[in-house]
Amino acid sequence: MAAESQITSRVPLFDGMNRIPGGIMLIPLILGSIVGTFFPGFLELGNFTSALFRDSALPLIGILIFATGMQITLKTSGPVLATTGTILLTKSIIPAGLVVLLGQFVGIEGILGVSILALIVMMDNSNGGLWLAFTGRYGDARDRGAYMASAINDGPFFSMLFLGAAGLADIPYTLLLAAVIPLIIGIIVGNLDAKWTEIMRPIPNMVIPFFAFALGTGIDLGNVVTGGLSGLVVGAIATVITGTLAYFGYRWILRRGSQSGIGIASATTAGNAIATPAIIAGADPAFEPYMEVATAQVASAVLVSAILAPLLAAWVLKRQGGIKKQDTESGAEDTSPLRSEGL
Repeated sequence: MAAESQITSRVPLFDGMNRIPGGIMLIPLILGSIVGTFFPGFLELGNFTSALFRDSALPLIGILIFATGMQITLKTSGPVLATTGTILLTKSIIPAGLVVLLGQFVGIEGILGVSILALIVMMDNSNGGLWLAFTGRYGDARDRGAYMASAINDGPFFSMLFLGAAGLADIPYTLLLAAVIPLIIGIIVGNLDAKWTEIMRPIPNMVIPFFAFALGTGIDLGNVVTGGLSGLVVGAIATVITGTLAYFGYRWILRRGSQSGIGIASATTAGNAIATPAIIAGADPAFEPYMEVATAQVASAVLVSAILAPLLAAWVLKRQGGIKKQDTESGAEDTSPLRSEGL
């Protein structure tokens, strides 16, 4: 490990991407969209080139979901489980329920150029890396252990489940099952063999740039320009809404008092969520017309939520007197999980 910390790069490409919230996925996604828009012939070369740079998204996302499941341990204490459940309720279940309720009135096309597909993907998941970084400084073991919420709501399962259950999407039960099987198998293997868990821990850094590039090749830059600005606005609104729900979950359910602002740090959109519109559109062709713009909007939401949620959480903690206590207790905590997440 000491040798790894001394590695230097002539051109710090990886560190440069990680300086941007969600950059390990956003930058390859943008590069892929540039190639797909202006140099499509490159993707048609065939063999390994096409397989890796155009067709690799779904297999690599499956590996990522499997590796994520391996990080979920069943040996958790009651307070950790209570915190995890509260975050899942306030950051995933309630927001997704509100979105599908809206969809019953406006249809899947959504409102003001933002489809129901984009809305639900922005709101029903969270950025686990930023959560670990924030709670590593201001939280305690209960909060850091609640990273499990991000591991569970990561990927397309919640979005597919709620859209299907609400009748907004025609998603076969087998596809819902297929979406969660890699996670379940990962949980089983990870709890049987901790060695495998450690081996699979670096997987996000390995696969995210490649499947992000492959997803990007299917995005037209004209739609990115059209959808990007609205994604920033809706992403900010989604951060405020889900952050408020998470705050009250911490205050009313967990009774955390002045530390309730910690919950707001969960009000993010995970980098992996950029892949979800394409997955849902693949399951239900009715969403295909909205897929490209939704992907661009979700990518914008990843960026704005990663900046806004920690700032809001720290501001509320400071105003309520919770930040000084928490910073003193956990200021020496290692926030290195952010490096391995890259989400």
